Amino acid sequence: MAVIEKVPSVVFKTRVRDESIQPNPYRWEDKTTEEIFAGKKVVVFSLPGAFTPTCSSNHLPRYEELYEEFKAVGVDEIICVSVNDAFVMFKWGKEIGAKNVFLLPDGNGEFTRKMGMLVDKSNVGFGTRSWRYSMLVNDMTIEKIFVEPGFSDNCPTDPFEVSDADTMLAYLKGETPAGVSEPRKEFVG
Repeated sequence: MAVIEKVPSVVFKTRVRDESIQPNPYRWEDKTTEEIFAGKKVVVFSLPGAFTPTCSSNHLPRYEELYEEFKAVGVDEIICVSVNDAFVMFKWGKEIGAKNVFLLPDGNGEFTRKMGMLVDKSNVGFGTRSWRYSMLVNDMTIEKIFVEPGFSDNCPTDPFEVSDADTMLAYLKGETPAGVSEPRKEFVG
């Protein structure tokens, strides 16, 4: 796993609401890394996939829940990255009730690959996905990154110990993390 200092330059394929288009008011919009990160303080967390147990019960819901606390310590935006397409990320956000966290699709895995975080999860039928991590990005520069232990292809477990919202918020406040919170939502599936 390579350590990088700046977020990689990529173009994300996103869908945005556009009322001028009917009956489905959404259109494609390319967003560059620079548009997303330049001049901002951003918390990013990346996870293996939308609609999966830990991601849906705790990882995304807890960042959503603590959004105002992140804003209070100077974070401009919270972004969830997953190697899923824009349609999957949109539907997952609706199901979870995400209103504050921006769900950023990395459908081709380009950002994740350039971050050095793309792993093979064929052992669970996922193909290539992101390893779970979180990072603080300040104007394109990675200030801090929390990478889950055991980084490897076909890891038999899904570690969730340091990329959680509480650990990142404690870091931003200069406090000792209390550990991962209990799941916020029930997962069935």
